[in-house]
Amino acid sequence: MKMLAASPLLAQIAAKGLYEKSAAAMGLDPRENVYTRLGVKTVINCRGTWTYLSGSLEFPEVHEAQAEAAKHFVNMVELQTAVGRRLAELTGAESGLITSGAAGAMAAATAACIAGADPQKIWQLPDTTGLKHEVIMVGGRSAFDSAIRLTGAKLVLVSKPEEIAAAINDHTAMIYTTDLGDKLSREAAISKEHNVPLLLDDAAGIPPIDNIQLYAKMKLDLYTFSGGKGLRGPQCSGVLLGRKDLIEAALRNCSPYEGAVCRPMKVGKEEIIGCLTAIETWLKIDSKKLYEEWNSRVDRIAKLVETVPGVTTKIYIPDDGNRYPTLRVSWDEQAWGFSVRECVKKLHDGDPVIEVLSVDNPSMVSAVEEGTDKPKPNPKEPKEKNYLEMVSMTIQPGEEMIVGQRLRSILSAAQKGKAA
Repeated sequence: MKMLAASPLLAQIAAKGLYEKSAAAMGLDPRENVYTRLGVKTVINCRGTWTYLSGSLEFPEVHEAQAEAAKHFVNMVELQTAVGRRLAELTGAESGLITSGAAGAMAAATAACIAGADPQKIWQLPDTTGLKHEVIMVGGRSAFDSAIRLTGAKLVLVSKPEEIAAAINDHTAMIYTTDLGDKLSREAAISKEHNVPLLLDDAAGIPPIDNIQLYAKMKLDLYTFSGGKGLRGPQCSGVLLGRKDLIEAALRNCSPYEGAVCRPMKVGKEEIIGCLTAIETWLKIDSKKLYEEWNSRVDRIAKLVETVPGVTTKIYIPDDGNRYPTLRVSWDEQAWGFSVRECVKKLHDGDPVIEVLSVDNPSMVSAVEEGTDKPKPNPKEPKEKNYLEMVSMTIQPGEEMIVGQRLRSILSAAQKGKAA
């Protein structure tokens, strides 16, 4: 039955193979592009919107808007101010700012909470002498907290919402959190009670696009999303939304202002217009149809690999970020004598390069220890998982056939005891 379900897909794979052989015979390489001409291999990205894999692919509307933006000069402060008004219309927040990624938003928000819009204090950073400069990190340290520390802020680590109030003092400038749901609501209430601004980092929080308005309805002081992940805007963009006074202060601490601590985090007119266009596009899109398309891609991969006896699959949507239909593939590693790690390596080392989600994180600085009480395992010695995953959103139409057939071939050989 599984082979019967996969037979139409196998026929498509055979036809594609014949086409590629014919093209090669005529001296054509359909995969040649600006990257391959530099000797850089492009990747079939089944891992998701990881920055080291260049995030996501922009909406066509974003391409067009950036091309138009590139044709003109503009005053950057006036542009950011106008975009802030437009973001307020779209999201319900008081204002907004396009930043150099969610990490850029973290830095700008922190500088705004420490120095405000006072020119003397802005020029003083990262020296925080005499200024409120402590940032309460809920959940402890993260690999991204350098974006906060570079402003001169001192981190105060707490493990849960109940510890926030006791950590607040006269030096507290901001509360930082990645928590959602009930935890976020409790933390927001604490921040309001103590009159300390709260920044929510939900970098991978779109989709669902509803989040961009949800946090405004919650009246969060500040919140941020990455522009180059699910939002499908420019990779080097992010959006910071929230209170008008804090957004204005964040802009004063950023480019194009010379002497501001976040001046190096420059975002161009093309990225500003591109990120705004991505938000506008998402608010018009049929999300249900998009999810159906994503789901169908990983479903085709599942049908192909399920033809290998002993392989099990599951499609689900994570609830903690990167909320796309995701395919989980597993087998009996011990019985087969073939590990998930070995399979991941074979996919990576093949042609084309296929990246899947597993235990490794090539972009993590090896010394990083996240959290408060119990550091996460060293990335060099990660805890093994007995499955690999494929994230639908970054798989381009047609690539699922290549991925499914390649994984099917690898697993079939492994199941027979001769891993290919």
